[in-house]
Amino acid sequence: MPPVPADPGPHSGAPGQYSGPGRPPGPGQPPTPGRHAAPGRPPAPGGPVDPAADRAREAGRPGGPMFRDEQPEPAPPGVTETVVLRAITDDVPSAPGRPPHPGAPVHPAPPQSHRAAGQPPFVPSFHPGQETPVAAQPAPQPEPRKQRGGRNLQAAIGVGVGLGAVIVASLFVVKALFLFVVMAAVAVGSWELTTRLAERKQIKAPLVPLVVGGVAMVACGYWAGAQWAAAALALTGLAVMVWRMAQPPENYLRDITAGVFTAFYVPFLATFVAMMLAADDGPQRIVLFLIVTICSDTGAYAVGYKFGRTKLAPTISPGKTREGLAGGIGLSMLAGAVLMQLIIDGGSWWQGLILGGCAAVTATLGDLGESMIKRDLGIKDMGTLLPGHGGIMDRLDSLLPTAPVVWLLLAAFVGS
Repeated sequence: MPPVPADPGPHSGAPGQYSGPGRPPGPGQPPTPGRHAAPGRPPAPGGPVDPAADRAREAGRPGGPMFRDEQPEPAPPGVTETVVLRAITDDVPSAPGRPPHPGAPVHPAPPQSHRAAGQPPFVPSFHPGQETPVAAQPAPQPEPRKQRGGRNLQAAIGVGVGLGAVIVASLFVVKALFLFVVMAAVAVGSWELTTRLAERKQIKAPLVPLVVGGVAMVACGYWAGAQWAAAALALTGLAVMVWRMAQPPENYLRDITAGVFTAFYVPFLATFVAMMLAADDGPQRIVLFLIVTICSDTGAYAVGYKFGRTKLAPTISPGKTREGLAGGIGLSMLAGAVLMQLIIDGGSWWQGLILGGCAAVTATLGDLGESMIKRDLGIKDMGTLLPGHGGIMDRLDSLLPTAPVVWLLLAAFVGS
């Protein structure tokens, strides 16, 4: 806006007037007769002194620029004074780091102690009554506590109960139904392992001969015995070699080696479960085998979580401890002694102690073995088929190496 010349006032320089307190008369302006300078200042040189007027002024009314006879001194001639007007609507605080407008009053927000319950906070404003309410920010929610190992415990328990119901129903309703459960687990486990090998290492183990040969191994172990199961394993290895010949020769040895390893690791070890099932008390033997293996895992988890201090294999599985291993062996031995005495014909409690201890050791070694495979592949789980558990192979890791040990000890103690 254009500069506004300062208004000298209607009484500045008029005869009979005097300058405001604390300021001398204007240039060329003599003191007015009959008047005196502002209180507290000596009169101008040559001006009359009126003590009675001084006392009357001091006792009658105060001085200051609000009275007509005390107007501020006008600006010197030729000097223009610029007045900057602040916008009326400026009711927000200045930008961070900038002081407010000179002379502008600051009205802070109401203190927290005087704020009514439920009333939102306010943004301070330079004009009273124009504070802007701010929506209350929601309180930060605490992060959900993650389960140990990063797994959903509720989902894991639900899936475990469901699998247990399927196993019990297939075992004690029609024994042969459990055989198809084993075959399905073998087929899915072989698919998970070969898929992870192809994804992470570009190892292409032939899946079709592995699935067909795995089902044949389980069936031979149940109906024909161990010799036929071993023959099926050999034929599966040959089928893998022939199937891989349909592709280029690059990495041929690597692919068939992975295929033979998969045939041994998944379906052949599972064949011992089928051979336990083939006995007269097959369902009871399967129950004993499953419970001692589960007790090994459960005891290791509980004791290791509470008292675990010394790492068992920190480079393979940092969560496992020696204290947990001792707890798993103890609980597995206890379960083996009780079940061997109660549900196995001709079994004794001391046989159950031996069986449970050996099962806990092999279950731990099987878990560590699969942990080595997963670390080499750079994965956490073999699959996502079972919520809270991972894949089928993540549940078979401790069962597969334990099956031949339990089958052998049962055959030695009570016969096959």
